Amino acid sequence: MDLKEKTVAALKKHDSGAEEFLRLPALPAASVLIPLLLRDGQLRLLLTVRAIHLKQHAGEVCFPGGKREPGDRDEVHTALREAEEEIGLHPDTVQVICRLFPVLNKAGLLITPVVAFIEDSFEARPNTDEVSEVFTLPLEFFTKAADHSGYPVPSVFGPTHSFMYTDPSTGRIHQIWGLTAALAITVAVLALGEKPEFEHHQLTLFQLHIYVESRLCAGWRG
Repeated sequence: MDLKEKTVAALKKHDSGAEEFLRLPALPAASVLIPLLLRDGQLRLLLTVRAIHLKQHAGEVCFPGGKREPGDRDEVHTALREAEEEIGLHPDTVQVICRLFPVLNKAGLLITPVVAFIEDSFEARPNTDEVSEVFTLPLEFFTKAADHSGYPVPSVFGPTHSFMYTDPSTGRIHQIWGLTAALAITVAVLALGEKPEFEHHQLTLFQLHIYVESRLCAGWRG
């Protein structure tokens, strides 16, 4: 198998599946797209920078995504719709690989990460109402300790992760932290089969908590 096929096979093992996960009924839903691409034989990850004029998380690095809307068929549809709106990524050019277990963010949104391959020739067309910049970086960056730091946050299991990435094409320095960093680390570990050079367990505990609570709610409804 080539690198892309190996990556798809590794990630598909961790597909949560819509039927296997019982959503918490009281929580609003959202999705993010985690776009992977191959360039020069290297796995890379695409990220966006939120527009500076936005009321929430202005200027922060994040994945394309947003809240589920009434017309969305499922979590994948939400992620693809948001990516098309934010960066001009046409859904027909996306190879969806898997959905990881949903996670809670600080605002109480239940977020489903949708991992996918996009074309290596993709050129983003950022919607300036939402996105100021789009960039890619090596996926293995999120397993290395050189540009990583972790710090404790009240009410959060384990450290909150932060990376400082200097884009060689622009010279800009991007901070990638919090849930975005945790998701990037998780995808890197699953896709590359490498343990990070630092402690990482925050996302796993978040997912375990949500899974257990969903099963309890299912029992109460039954």
